[in-house]
Amino acid sequence: MEPAKAEPAKIKTASEMHSDTRRGGDLRVLLSPKTVGSTSGFMGYATIAPGDKISEHYHPYSEEFCYVIKGTMIARLDGTPHEVKAGQAVFIPMNVRHRLMNQGSEEVAIVFHLSPLAPRPELGHVDTE
Repeated sequence: MEPAKAEPAKIKTASEMHSDTRRGGDLRVLLSPKTVGSTSGFMGYATIAPGDKISEHYHPYSEEFCYVIKGTMIARLDGTPHEVKAGQAVFIPMNVRHRLMNQGSEEVAIVFHLSPLAPRPELGHVDTE
């Protein structure tokens, strides 16, 4: 009996994905249940212009991992600011309120991943402002 063949790679490009600017910044979800059929989490890419922010929110079902590719952002976690520079990552536990801010003069670019998934998409993100 021959082993099952792996599914072909599903590759997505940030510039081809929907831009979500409703909460600030420019978020693009690349790999998700909707885009590639993932079952354990989703990931994407975001940019935050100087002076802009991704408004405060929390995830009741997911942990969030953010890696800064470019620039320096302030990650305010439950009210406490943390500077996160290019080449650094920040872990945001479930239910921790967080706001990602760019107080510098250079665009911030991050890769983010959330896991596990909420039972339904509308339950995964709670805005607080």
